[in-house]
Amino acid sequence: MSTHTSLSPVSQALALCAIFLATIFIPKVWQWRSRMMKLNAIPTVGSSGLFSSYISARKFKNHAREIILEGYTKYPGQAFKVPLPDRWEVIVSGREMIEDIKKASDLDLSFVEAITETMQTDYTLGKPARVDTYQVDVVRTPLTRNLGARFEDLRDEIKAAFADEIPAKATEWMKVPMLYTVMKIVSRTSNRYFVGLPLCRDPDYIKLNIEYTIDAFNGAKILQRYPGILKPFIRQFMTNVPNCLKRATGHLESLIRERLEKEKEYGSSDWPDKPNDLISWLLDEAQGERRKDIIYNIVSRVLLVNFAAIHTTSMTFTNALFYLAANPHLAQPLREEIEPIVAEFGWTKSAMGKMHKLDSFLKETQRLSGVGALTMSRLALRDFTFSDGTVVPAGTILSVASFGMHHDDALYEDPYKMKAFRFSDLRSKEGEGLKHQMVGVDPSFALFGGGRHMCPGRFFAVNELKALIGEVLVSYDIKFENGELPEPNWQGASFSPNSFAQVMFKKRTPASA
Repeated sequence: MSTHTSLSPVSQALALCAIFLATIFIPKVWQWRSRMMKLNAIPTVGSSGLFSSYISARKFKNHAREIILEGYTKYPGQAFKVPLPDRWEVIVSGREMIEDIKKASDLDLSFVEAITETMQTDYTLGKPARVDTYQVDVVRTPLTRNLGARFEDLRDEIKAAFADEIPAKATEWMKVPMLYTVMKIVSRTSNRYFVGLPLCRDPDYIKLNIEYTIDAFNGAKILQRYPGILKPFIRQFMTNVPNCLKRATGHLESLIRERLEKEKEYGSSDWPDKPNDLISWLLDEAQGERRKDIIYNIVSRVLLVNFAAIHTTSMTFTNALFYLAANPHLAQPLREEIEPIVAEFGWTKSAMGKMHKLDSFLKETQRLSGVGALTMSRLALRDFTFSDGTVVPAGTILSVASFGMHHDDALYEDPYKMKAFRFSDLRSKEGEGLKHQMVGVDPSFALFGGGRHMCPGRFFAVNELKALIGEVLVSYDIKFENGELPEPNWQGASFSPNSFAQVMFKKRTPASA
């Protein structure tokens, strides 16, 4: 009698299913274990347990700055990791590790992929701008190169924007809600350069660009909570990004189509009286295959450039105004530098370059506050080994502890004290004239990142900031009602100036000036 028994069809199917699942999941489990072994070799600030790490991750939301400073102090020049709700983030410090990041290939450490992850850029800032980053070349070259030729437009819009937004009198103090007012002024000034008159003064266009800057950040936070398959639907129905894009198209489409018609009429991208602005520069760069879906491609990139310009410049300008209002004694030495330079060279890009004390003041305010506790974020696309042997596994986001570096007493004397002319004093020494300027490469200053991904718009931003602060100094007296610097807003590692703080303005008379 035969004892052989065959498996039923159901059993066979279950067995095959089990084998199939094993071939999928066992390598993934092994990959996860290998990744965790590498992460476990990096010291943790906070708890590293399976469940206790979530408690530390919740603490990071409100105490990120203190946690990062703890790691920076405890592990100087080394890497450490902190738990976040959805991942581990590796944070590094020290000149050697920062240089390793700067020199790393984009195939190893990707700036674009890190921004894609944190800002959900495919759904907030537009996938085409990530896939083909020609807007970066536009910012780096024509936008920066034309600054001198177009500086008069910037200056004209700054004067008009301040007159409209801060119509202070010489006889009484006027309270101004600072952050939102600054965002309107910066939006107008930047867009005078980007798209020109009259659009730069259109109330809905100004409001749109401010709202888009806020909506992109808020949308990214929402999108991070959902798996990839749901993100297109979440973007459409739970964020304001599609509405912002629709409104921007309404403002910009006719301008873009008019320029395309001119190209067709003259058979060339160079035609008489062609506007020298961001739309033209983007269209010049968008040739060949880049001309597909051209309206969306140009509109999304104009919004993206506005996002970068308005966010960083508004934060920096507001911080500078807060420090100026809290330290009114700084106004006079800054005026004594600005006014003779303007008298000789006018309000020009060349004049801005000669204002070393103003440059130092702006750089010092950003050293003290910045736009966050971390910078130079990268996503490791494959395992990356630092010079000291530290291995960061693929799939990990790593950043530089910029707040710790900017407040390190080994790098800065009295690091928590405002020394407005710290950097101009350094530049006055022999051989140091070109060093320590805000736009320069400074291994102890990380506001604009570093390496090949150093902010391409920093020259435009710094010159615009100098012109903005210069206008405040020559046209107004400012102060806080109580004389105290307002508490900033920290969310995780991100910093923003107090959005409720008011600064008092009074118009300077010719006699007081």
